[in-house]
Amino acid sequence: MKSVPFISYFILLPLQVLFAQTVTPLSPVLLQKLDSVATQDVPSDAPGIATAIIQNGEVVYQKWAGIADFADSSLITADTRFNIASNGKQFTALAILTLMDAGKLKLSDDIRTFFPKLFPRIKEKISIRHLLTHSSGIRDVYDLWSLQGFTWWKQSFNNNDVLALLTKQEELNFAPGSKYLYSNSNYILLALLVEKLSGQSFTTYTNNLFRMLGMYATSFEDNYNNIRGPVARAYFNFNTWTTYNWIWNVCGDGNLFSTLNDQLQWERIVQGKVVTPVSTATIQKSQQLVEQSAVTNYGYGLEFGNYKGLAYTFHEGATGAWKATVLRFPEKKVAMITLTNTGKSIPAMQTRQMADLFFKLNTETQSWLTAPARAGSYVDEKELTGIYLTGNDFAFEFEIRNGKLYLKRNGRNDIELERESHNVFHQKNDPAFKQEFVKNAKGEMQVTAYYTTHAPYTLVRATANWNRFNYAALNGTYRNNETNTLLEITGTSGRNYAVVLAGKDSSTAVLVTPDKLLMNNYSINLVKTGTGNIELHLNSDRIKLVKFVKLRGRYISQDTPTILRR
Repeated sequence: MKSVPFISYFILLPLQVLFAQTVTPLSPVLLQKLDSVATQDVPSDAPGIATAIIQNGEVVYQKWAGIADFADSSLITADTRFNIASNGKQFTALAILTLMDAGKLKLSDDIRTFFPKLFPRIKEKISIRHLLTHSSGIRDVYDLWSLQGFTWWKQSFNNNDVLALLTKQEELNFAPGSKYLYSNSNYILLALLVEKLSGQSFTTYTNNLFRMLGMYATSFEDNYNNIRGPVARAYFNFNTWTTYNWIWNVCGDGNLFSTLNDQLQWERIVQGKVVTPVSTATIQKSQQLVEQSAVTNYGYGLEFGNYKGLAYTFHEGATGAWKATVLRFPEKKVAMITLTNTGKSIPAMQTRQMADLFFKLNTETQSWLTAPARAGSYVDEKELTGIYLTGNDFAFEFEIRNGKLYLKRNGRNDIELERESHNVFHQKNDPAFKQEFVKNAKGEMQVTAYYTTHAPYTLVRATANWNRFNYAALNGTYRNNETNTLLEITGTSGRNYAVVLAGKDSSTAVLVTPDKLLMNNYSINLVKTGTGNIELHLNSDRIKLVKFVKLRGRYISQDTPTILRR
């Protein structure tokens, strides 16, 4: 479906003039500080940002800087279109609310009422309410594609491809409504539901919605060939600024292109200063938690939380070098927006720095501990070696090399640690990253990690009895029918294995307990079936309990599914 032609840029002109004529109440000193924060990662001749603060319907600060497209040297303005990624979820949720207003759905409806081929084995209801609040248990398609060996952004998948993949899924991450786990699949299914109930494509329906909101330069994009400018191309910096071709067609979870001016228009609507054909009650509901849901940290495409004592709603979006942040402080009637096209910028941090300045928050005070409260008993480095795990299998490994303690983490360089006190160590080149070792009530050694940018978290050392363990029993080829993916395991030495997933390069895996294997971003539980065979249950960030069954014989290749019987 083609995007709406952007003849409406002419309609935006009066709004641009309004913004340009806004009289700011901010002091010159504060303006200078905000400018410094906004442009901190925008050197000369580089991609950049567009950012603003709006209070009670009035734009009190805005700044844009940097290059939109090196190909024509165009600069970023308030009318430059950015991909705001997951920040688009709030508009998918709004579309669902408008259909609910029209009597076409109820939040309690099971999604399989509309898509009956989904999850036929699951007896529990999977409601629209569950999808909105990420409590459905439906696995994230991006993690499923990664499992299959796809680099998703190099593909041109669309929403029907998502539906086809989800239709093959037999299980969920967890029982619907029992947990919260962010999954993009939820909002793609909601976009497909909008199509089914409206009789229009998702982009047509939401383009009409954006027209009603006066957001004429905003649209979800389901065909990359039809994306219209001016667009800020996304750039990473690998010694030089590098862009890439955007060929993605999935939308609803993201892939929303918008401008700073349009996002300010939306904030004026949210703050009750602009009346539109969309009812005020619907707009207000979109800013609240989902009624009759146990989830209290996520609503209609928005997260709910507290920032340094201030209640706020927020969301982050990230698609490669395109990133976006929106913060809303309802009690203060203030919203802050940052859009970027540079891999150097971190708008989630920058926008909160702007909040610190605007609200005069104490930037030195953290809402969490950044160091242990007190020193503990002395522990020798030799007592600390081994693999430590969180409840979701994030791992630290400590080992001694040349008499020094090192920390190993997946996807990061190994770091040397220095002793700070009896039981506290820190990173040699970054002393703010501290590790506190103590024994818990069960007598297990645990480590708590402290840093300035995150709350402390604790990992417990994995221990096991390896007597009579058959290390060779894991060797073989396993298959997941839901994704048609193979996993091959070959023992190398001791508890170390070489693992080939989806026919890609071999990775090193380590058996941390007799029933848990760790590999890259995956943890794999080893489960004995009733017949005595080994079954693998693979887990990652947003996919859980993906079942791999051991094949008899040898699988020739991923593309030639022929089993040779012994």
